[in-house]
Amino acid sequence: MIRSALVALLACFVGAAVVGAIYGWHGAWTTFLLLVAVAAGMLAAAHLATARRARLGPLSRQLALGAVLAVATVVAAVWVGAMAMFVSHHDALVISAMAAVAGVVGARAAHGVMDEVEAMHREVDEARRRLIAAVSHDLRTPLASLRLLVDAVEDGVATGETRDRYLREMRTHVGALSVLIDDLFELSRLEAGEISWSVHQVELGELVGETVAALRAQAEERGVMVAAETAGPLPAHANAEKLQRVLFNLIVNAIRYTPADGSVVVRAAPARDGSGTVEVEVVDDGEGVPAAERERVFEPFYRGGEDGTARSSDGAGLGLAIARAIVEAHGGRIWLEPAVPRGTRVRFTLPAAA
Repeated sequence: MIRSALVALLACFVGAAVVGAIYGWHGAWTTFLLLVAVAAGMLAAAHLATARRARLGPLSRQLALGAVLAVATVVAAVWVGAMAMFVSHHDALVISAMAAVAGVVGARAAHGVMDEVEAMHREVDEARRRLIAAVSHDLRTPLASLRLLVDAVEDGVATGETRDRYLREMRTHVGALSVLIDDLFELSRLEAGEISWSVHQVELGELVGETVAALRAQAEERGVMVAAETAGPLPAHANAEKLQRVLFNLIVNAIRYTPADGSVVVRAAPARDGSGTVEVEVVDDGEGVPAAERERVFEPFYRGGEDGTARSSDGAGLGLAIARAIVEAHGGRIWLEPAVPRGTRVRFTLPAAA
């Protein structure tokens, strides 16, 4: 924005200087003011369109909007110049200067848009490479184990109880692959906006209590206490099944990273900012998330580590990404609370029901 403004200001100076050489100081100053007004309007419109390019749709539509802005600016320059002309209503020199400045500003704005598009393409390519690497890793491990187990059974190496155990392990690996593929499919549909579920009134407090009760045995097996704290009736607009998936993912993730004798608490209450929403938070007293990783915890396949790509045997790193997609599809938002002395606190909001 600053670079574009400097280019526009320089073009205004040049245009005013050309007119001033013929009509003097008064003509130069009047022309400069006209040029600044035209350039400022076009820059503001162009950068506003760039900031909201996601709502404009395809690149072709964005470029078409840029052309419309350029033409509209030139037309506005001609009319303003004709009405405020200090020599004659047909002073082609001043109108030409205004049109030239509009062209320079338009070219600069278009260049900025293309820079944004190229940067976005680079980010998409990098994200695609990370996604392929992560999917390849999560597929390679169970497939390699399945291949070894199948070879052992086919060659007759595994017999009797050993064969039965290998078959159970094969079933476990197949189940893990099925879950991974289902999660990928659901995440892709959510991010593409392909949502087919219905939304109705859900009693959030009851849903939180049911989910916590269902996961209590898993938490106790790890030596972790899990509890629910709700503030009376909390009707929310949501899909109960999808909302329970969010709670399940967040609570399981908290249990996984909480040490023995630790605790996980799920709270639900009306939002404190008066926005008419309900707020849910899942708090644990584990090691917490390092500051360098906080912005990436909701990315698909991201499971932390010094290089941001550390792998673990638990999960595929899709739980938080799916939770975010579901919450945002409901019109809410989810975030990691920054000011936590110890542990992790994840919060999300949902529209409240009357």
